[in-house]
Amino acid sequence: MFSVIACVRDYHDWRLVGAAAIVCLVGSLATMLLLSRAQECDAGQRRLWIAASAFACGIGIWATHFIAMLAYDGGLPISYGLGLTGLSVVLAIAGSWGAILVASEGTSGYSFASGGVLMALAIATMHLTGMQAIEAQATIEYDPYVTLAAVVTGAGLATLSFLTFFKLTGAKRIVISSLIFVLSICALHFTSMSGIVLVPDPAKDVAQMTIATDVLAAIIMAVSTGLILVALGAVFLESHLTDLRGLANASLEGLLILRDGRIIDANERFQEMSGWKFAELQGNVPDVVLISHSADGEGHREMLLIARDETEISVEVVAKKIVYRGRGCEVLVIRDLTERKRAEEMIEHLAHQDVLTDLPNRSLFDTRIRQALQIAHRKRSQVAVFCLDLDRFKAVNDIFGHAEGDRILCKVAAILKRCAADGETVARLGGDEFAIIQPGKQPEAARRLAARILDEFAAGMDTTRDPTAVGVSIGIALFPSDGTTAEDLCNNADTALYRVKHAGRGSACFFDAEMDEAVRARRQIENDLRHAIIRNQIHVSYQPILDTRTGEINGYEALMRWNRPGHGMSEPNIFIPIAEESGTIVQLGEWVLRQACMEAARWPDPLSIAVNVSPVQFMLPNLYDQIAGILTETGLAPARLELEITEAALVRDRARVMATLVRLRELGVRIVMDDFGTGFSSLSNLRTFPFDKIKVDRSFTGALEHDAAARSIVRAIIGLGHSLGMPVVTEGVETEVQRQIVMDEGCAQVQGLLLGKPDIEPSIKAAARESFLSAQTGTEVLKIHRTATRQG
Repeated sequence: MFSVIACVRDYHDWRLVGAAAIVCLVGSLATMLLLSRAQECDAGQRRLWIAASAFACGIGIWATHFIAMLAYDGGLPISYGLGLTGLSVVLAIAGSWGAILVASEGTSGYSFASGGVLMALAIATMHLTGMQAIEAQATIEYDPYVTLAAVVTGAGLATLSFLTFFKLTGAKRIVISSLIFVLSICALHFTSMSGIVLVPDPAKDVAQMTIATDVLAAIIMAVSTGLILVALGAVFLESHLTDLRGLANASLEGLLILRDGRIIDANERFQEMSGWKFAELQGNVPDVVLISHSADGEGHREMLLIARDETEISVEVVAKKIVYRGRGCEVLVIRDLTERKRAEEMIEHLAHQDVLTDLPNRSLFDTRIRQALQIAHRKRSQVAVFCLDLDRFKAVNDIFGHAEGDRILCKVAAILKRCAADGETVARLGGDEFAIIQPGKQPEAARRLAARILDEFAAGMDTTRDPTAVGVSIGIALFPSDGTTAEDLCNNADTALYRVKHAGRGSACFFDAEMDEAVRARRQIENDLRHAIIRNQIHVSYQPILDTRTGEINGYEALMRWNRPGHGMSEPNIFIPIAEESGTIVQLGEWVLRQACMEAARWPDPLSIAVNVSPVQFMLPNLYDQIAGILTETGLAPARLELEITEAALVRDRARVMATLVRLRELGVRIVMDDFGTGFSSLSNLRTFPFDKIKVDRSFTGALEHDAAARSIVRAIIGLGHSLGMPVVTEGVETEVQRQIVMDEGCAQVQGLLLGKPDIEPSIKAAARESFLSAQTGTEVLKIHRTATRQG
């Protein structure tokens, strides 16, 4: 150690030693920076950067050695042979490349140690070759032990430098590994120099091809500094350009760089978008792949990109001026408009097509009908407008759910499209409403189309086997006989449709002006009913049901009443059938049941409350849950609720209705057979289900006074009730004679206008009892008077 220090102190110029150390540090920093860049690249680029790192390392080692040699004073004039000096540079670069490659390709300590040993051997080889390049009248003697110690020291420090570089992160790995690498180079050089002795030999010849020390110093400083700066510049430039290219390739837009109107570069996005390779584009004008389409005032151009497979891609192109590779260029920013165009087309499609069935919607239908009428008016031809409505669709939708309803609508759309010919428009206006525009000779063409539609529905919608099947009703209006405007034709076709539905559904009907007024009135009732609850037009009246023996009120029947603005109180026999046809009865029935239960729950006496349930309501799969929920909500005891049903409820899906009735009866609700005697299988129904009560239809009660057959029927019904243990209620009692007859036949309960009119508040118990007793007293007086007269 002391000999090395003495060598540096006694035989070297400190200024040049400092210069050698600075050059060595710069070379080491360049080496580590390049090696760091190599670690960031993929495998293909990594070896190139390792080679650049080895180049900077070899130059740094060589420059350090020869600057240090210039600092060495051996006591003799020294020059350097040109050949060996040049060879030493090559050996330094090659050895550095091998050492760095071994160290960077591995991940274990053995790799770092192997790289360190190779680096020390490279430095030693370059050192010894450089020493052999000395031209002087002297012989060079080496101390092998000192030389070996120098190699071992250099190998250890080089290994530590590699280990530090690959284990640390950030800037500190560059700085620390570079400093250790400087120590490795300097330690090997100066330790080796401490074991070298120049022995004068005047007889030795000096080669002619030599380099003077001052020239060599200038060459070394210039070349080493220049090459290191070039290496550092390459790092910065390549890193900058690579990052910019990566940024360009990461762009979602395609980029074309033009110089003098020709393509000189293209990013990866453009190549992916078009399918063209850059080699195929380079040097061509952009018109080869871009066709102008339109432009706006802001430099945005909509163009067609011709892909390599000859497909046309709609793109937006924006041109910008830039400086690229030191020269003014133009960059074309190319944005793929495929998705935007698809979205615009979808929006346009959704604006005019029904989402579910893909038929034209109301907006497109309005456009098409006006176009058809314009053409018909110009050509003096005819047009038929069809309005179609699905029979039973609302019930199917309510019972089986919206998913099943959507399936039915799609099936109907397919049927209508099959039936319609070219040039005829089939549209879905909303819900279960469809429409067709049919140009042609009328009414013959309309009749044929209507027949095709009805035949297709008959074949594809078998209502006897498929509970989800629906029918179709068709209303037809003709241009110009039934109207000359789209509004008139649609309204008149709708009016014809309504007449079909009212007459029995499942057929087609042409508009007839004479039927217009009556049908419009019925349609207005249907429309007003849909909003009656919200507008507080519906209320519940309560009619008392009296015990014929005691005159006591046993309960009340809840009766729905509609105070229709501008028309007064509407008769139930008018609006109830319409509500059942339109399905509004489901909403109305639930509302009446809830109101009746709320009212009955407030009564001080536990009287029964009777509520009518429509056959349409029994089509609801959740009817039991609805009734049970209302009872829970209102707090009414189930035993106080009487549900009055007609035999019509048992006609459709009898098994399911019976199952619902059984569940309701198990809940405690009482079931009453209403309008008994008017159905088709009354006795069968009584045998199948044990009803709690039977109600004699008011049609029989009204005929009691003048129809012996009616009296016999009532007598039979009352007797049947007695034999089955079922109480019988006679409704519609309006005269004293009717009351007396049913009492004489043994009827348990009576109900009618004679005994109490329906009232909003059931506070008529005393009045009803008084009416009943007074009527009974009057009867007794009448009987006494008749007896006295006969006796007299």
